[in-house]
Amino acid sequence: MSISDKVRRAIARRLVSLADAGTFGDAGPSAVRAATSWTVERPKRAEHGDLATNVAMTLTKAVGKPPRAIAEALVKSLLGDAVIASAEIAGPGFVNLRLHPSVFHEELAEILLKGRGYGRAASATGERINLEFVSANPVGPITVAAARNAIFGDTVGRVLEAAGARITREYYINDFGNQVRLFAASLQAIADDQPVPEEGYKGAYIEELATFMKANDPKAFGSEETLSRAGIGWMLSGVPGSKTMVGIQRSLSLLGVYHDVWTSEEALHRSGKVAMALAQLQRGGYLEKKDGALFFVGKGAESLDKDRVVQKSDGNYAYFASDIAYLADKMNRGYDRLMIVLAIDHHGYVPRFKNAFEALGYDALKFEVLLYNFVYIVRNGEVVKSSKRAGNVVTSDEIIEEIDEAAQRVGAGKDALRFYYLSRSANMKVDFDIELAKKKSLDNPVFYVQMGHARLCSILARAEALNIHAPTDLSSEQWSSLSSPDELAITMRLSELPALIAEAAATREPHRVAFYVSELAKDFQSYFTRFKTDPILPRDSDRKDPEWEKKWDMNKTRARLAWVQATRVVYRTALELLGVDAPERMDKPADAEADESE
Repeated sequence: MSISDKVRRAIARRLVSLADAGTFGDAGPSAVRAATSWTVERPKRAEHGDLATNVAMTLTKAVGKPPRAIAEALVKSLLGDAVIASAEIAGPGFVNLRLHPSVFHEELAEILLKGRGYGRAASATGERINLEFVSANPVGPITVAAARNAIFGDTVGRVLEAAGARITREYYINDFGNQVRLFAASLQAIADDQPVPEEGYKGAYIEELATFMKANDPKAFGSEETLSRAGIGWMLSGVPGSKTMVGIQRSLSLLGVYHDVWTSEEALHRSGKVAMALAQLQRGGYLEKKDGALFFVGKGAESLDKDRVVQKSDGNYAYFASDIAYLADKMNRGYDRLMIVLAIDHHGYVPRFKNAFEALGYDALKFEVLLYNFVYIVRNGEVVKSSKRAGNVVTSDEIIEEIDEAAQRVGAGKDALRFYYLSRSANMKVDFDIELAKKKSLDNPVFYVQMGHARLCSILARAEALNIHAPTDLSSEQWSSLSSPDELAITMRLSELPALIAEAAATREPHRVAFYVSELAKDFQSYFTRFKTDPILPRDSDRKDPEWEKKWDMNKTRARLAWVQATRVVYRTALELLGVDAPERMDKPADAEADESE
């Protein structure tokens, strides 16, 4: 339970007691319990208290009393409360609250006790969810746009798992239909030194693949079918040693993204599942024949813009037929819910998917489409429209490699892409500034956040070097030494993690975690620059005194080290949820403040 939840419960108990005692006249305890819209949150100005509540403002109608009268009664009743040390009325009826320091100490002790499990629900206690994301066209590399799909989908999965759900991450390989035939024709043309078909695939990656396959997989050129299947296999796995043709699976791994299941569209057709799904819809009256073609006629809650063809007049299946079979296939595996991540320009797919889902006999509320907006790569103020390497596309591999080289750290590019993409709501466009992402500067948002974690680790490492160990279990007397308003305010921020995870999971909004860790970083970095006159650890100058250990308040130091350790636990958990590394050491940026040892 977060600190704000403990405060809310304490206030609720007092209000029920007041109602029971007749303070609110005819309005009894049930009227008070029914009012749940009031809030407990941190005031805008720290001097106003630890928390503030608008409960008196929202109870006016329910109990028939003016806000200040309710607030006055509440303030008096809170005297001697075990959680709330003092309360005072502000404005028309707001109540500012100050808490007993022990409330903060108890929360820190819980964080240290639970460690990386703090804020997370017990494993696999929620729904069994199939989360399909990326599913990028398998005849091309992972672009920076597809990387947003990958990062968003993966992080939604991480947050849902932290909230207790069982997640299966799935990639749908669109390896059936005209695009695959054009892909095979393009490979064949390049291998034969012939012009690529007008609507075929071009670019450095396709030329490299064709050349590689001709030399290393010549049997693939036996037929269109074998060529397309082999070509897509190489697109997934990549050409050994190539930077242009890294491979979809490798590209995703560089983003920190892994899938549990890879499902082939072609296999759905070959197994007869497409025909079976359409037969089920035919029996239910959801298919109609028009002009020799077969159309899906939706009858669900969301109306279709028009009837959708599932089988063309020439007998070939449309892509929508595969989609219907794929929905049935996933639900037949026993999932409680299906989720699909799509680009915002695919919003028209939502009603047809939901109609098909209902037509198959499933509850539409168990099917979700998560949409994300476009990405623009910016360099020196200009949008980058083509790749140096592949020519016609900008790949995630290229951006990652460039940032890794600039930062001189493998993983820096992955961290930059993930943090930048997740620092915006999925429905917002992202302008990714390559030059800023390469900087070892506190102006770089991901560097700023990671530097905070590295500084926490540095404090703990320096303490170990001084043979001062961060305790995991302190007495009440030792905890009482931790009383700095800044440290207690950051503890309040730490206590918000469990509710944040639950909220981010419920809303499918992982950007909330990015916002949270950015605010935590800001709080800590601000604290870090102000504590030099009262350092956590003795400075070199302090230790020159032969009797420094007798003069130094070791209880306070140990309590503060426990606070640092708890802050590090929450900080690391938030970064893990984002899929961003939490480095223990980082190069000191030129624009950083001097550290406490100086």
